[in-house]
Formats: sequence, C-alpha cells, structure tokens
Amino acid sequence: MSVLALVLFILTYCLMIALPKYRPWVALTSAALYVALGFVPLRALAGAVDWNVLLMLAGTMGTVSLFIETRMPNRMAEILLTKTPNVMWVAVAMCLFSGAVSAFVDNVATVLMLAPVGLAIAAKLDASPVPLLIAIAVSSNLQGAATLVGDTTSIMLGGYAGMDFLDFFFMDGRFSIFWAVELGALVTVPIILYLFRDQRSPVSIPDKTEVTNYVPTCLLLGTIALLIAASFIPGKPAVTNGLICVGVFAVGALHSRLREKSWHNVKVALLEIDYQTLLLLSGLFIVIEGISRGGVIDAIAALFVRVGGSNLFIMYTIIVWGSVLISAFVDNIPYVATMLPVVTGIAGTMGCSPILLYFGLLTGATLGGNITPIGASANITTIGILRRQGHEVSTKDFMRIGLPFTLAAVTTGYLFCWFVWH
Repeated sequence: MSVLALVLFILTYCLMIALPKYRPWVALTSAALYVALGFVPLRALAGAVDWNVLLMLAGTMGTVSLFIETRMPNRMAEILLTKTPNVMWVAVAMCLFSGAVSAFVDNVATVLMLAPVGLAIAAKLDASPVPLLIAIAVSSNLQGAATLVGDTTSIMLGGYAGMDFLDFFFMDGRFSIFWAVELGALVTVPIILYLFRDQRSPVSIPDKTEVTNYVPTCLLLGTIALLIAASFIPGKPAVTNGLICVGVFAVGALHSRLREKSWHNVKVALLEIDYQTLLLLSGLFIVIEGISRGGVIDAIAALFVRVGGSNLFIMYTIIVWGSVLISAFVDNIPYVATMLPVVTGIAGTMGCSPILLYFGLLTGATLGGNITPIGASANITTIGILRRQGHEVSTKDFMRIGLPFTLAAVTTGYLFCWFVWH
C-alpha cells in the first residue's frame, strides 16, 4: 500500500469536511495530484470517471427543471399536505415514498425527482428545506440495496453471485435482503418522528396551484419506467441509464421549444444543471481510482481477513461495520468490487456459504454512505440542490440526521441477516 496515496486521501476528505463551499475544487485539486504523482495514468483517466452517473445527473437535472417550470411540484406538495395532519407526518410520508421509489430507481435520480416537491413543501410552510431534503436523501440511500435494480452495488452483487431479481426477495427458501432493508426502513420511522417532533402544527393550504402542462411529469415517470426496464437488459452498455436520462431530457427540451415557440425554458434548464456537483463527483471518481491503484482498498480487505480470524460472527460483524465506516468516506462501488472476491475467499476458507457475508457487505457498504454528506452521490447531489437555494449544509447538520438513520437501519439489517442466514 502506498502511504502517500493514503495520506493524500485523508487530507482530501478532511479539507472537504472543513471547507464545504470549496468541495468541488478540493476534489479536483486532489485528483490532479493523484494524476501528477502517477497513481492514475493519463490513459486511465477517462475510465476512472463514472460517466453513467454524470449523464444521469445532467439529464435528470434538466428534466427536473422543466418539471419545476410546470409548477407540478407545488401541486404535489399541496396534495401531500392536505393528506397529512401536520409537518411531522409530511416528513414521514416523503421519506417512505422516496425509499419506495429508490428501491427500483437509482438513488441520485430519486433525489432529483423528489427534491422539488420537498422544496415546494418547505416554501409553503415558510420553513427551512434542509432537514426534509437530507431525510429524503438518506431514505433513498437506505433502500437502494432492497432490490437488484435499486443500486449499482446490488447490480454488482447480483452479477457476481448469479442472483436474479426474485433472489433479493426469497432465496433458498429464506427471506432475502429485501426484507432486511424494509425492516430497517420501518425502524427509521420513529427516528423521523423524533427529529421532526417540534413540527406538529396543522397544515393549511389556502391556494390551489394550477398545472397546465403535464408532459414533463410524464417524462419523469417515463424515466423511472425506462430505468427499471433497462435493468433487465443483459450485457447492456455501462452508460445505458445515463443515455436514457439525457435522451428523456432531449425529448422534453424539444417539446418545450415547440410548445412555447421559444428556447427560454430550455436555456433555463441547461443553466439549472448543477455543474459544481458534476465537477465534485468527477474529482472524487479519480481520487477513488488513485487509492485503488495505490493499494489502499486492497490493504483494507487484507486487514479484514487478519482481524476476523476463523470466527464467522466476528468476521460478519467486521465486514458489516467496517463497511459502514469505510463507505462513509469511500465510494462504495470500487470498495464492493474489491471486497466481493475477498468475501468469497473468506467463506471458502471457513467452509460456509458466502451469502451471509455478501448480504453483510451490501448492508454495510450501501447504508454507510448516509453518515456523511460526501459518503454517497445522492448526498452530494442533495447538498448541491440546497446550495443553489442559498442553504449551506455543514457536516454536523447532515450527521444529525444521517447518523441515527444509519445506525438504526444497519443494526436492523445486521441482526436480521445473521439470524436468518448464519
């Protein structure tokens, strides 16, 4: 393992936590240093960046901007507010809904689709949108591991372990990881109620927003349907989801031009794309590639093997909670990719089925990103949305919600998988 790669990585994340306004520039500077120091060769630079995620972000941001222009988020907010007794239950409803969507759609896309509704709710209540949007983000991250199509890590596990869509629900006659995640989601409801316990005032909505253009709404729903359908295509290109999102935005832009006989809304949509978030993620992808090539992630995997020994419960515990800690700072995609063969080897050495350890790895690595604002792409996207609305989110503000969510959900999944699969 390269000590220099590790030190630079730690310094990068310390600076991003200490300087939230400058996170994109810190990440890009660090990425440039990894390239300059030879950890990431120039020929590997393009491959280090996850273009699928960036295209999904850009395309969905554009479509969401057209969606906002129709004032549909305001109408959806009014409907939700009239169906719930107070703001506290609004938060519960939004979190459960975002989690349900995220079980079948990428977490980032889920946040981009639901954030405008959360912003509209906060505006109507004259309240800060920060707690609600953070809760939506962590809820979407929580349920990404529920199904084969909910998160990249789930897709990776399915491909590696030969699991199909139904195996995430029932496998070998037992309840599978879907039920562990859903139990975790239910356990977070009391946490949401506690965090929003002071928001018990009844909701009054005197005005009714009129929506005259339903095409962008249909396009967002179409995006969800297409992303789900694409998940079942074997051997599809890595950028398939990104191309779907960009393609849907292109259709929406063309419709807007023909309907309004002007490019104004399209220009606004292009300007609404959060380019700083795209730059931040690009830099982080290169940084993660640098520590992967520097042997840092391999060293972490080797440490698991040394510490766990031959005790299955200890090994399972280390994999779950070690993954939580690591995924709070490291993108879980390269981490899971590295750990899957390691976990298989550990199970072979112990003479047991690897399924328990697979589920422990997925539980810890997927949910661990909820601890910090830079632990998952959905979190980074949410912070970017809030920043553009004039709200700066500190690490402390994020962890006030993210940490109890993570501990409750992971503990539930950890215990469920152990008792069902050990």
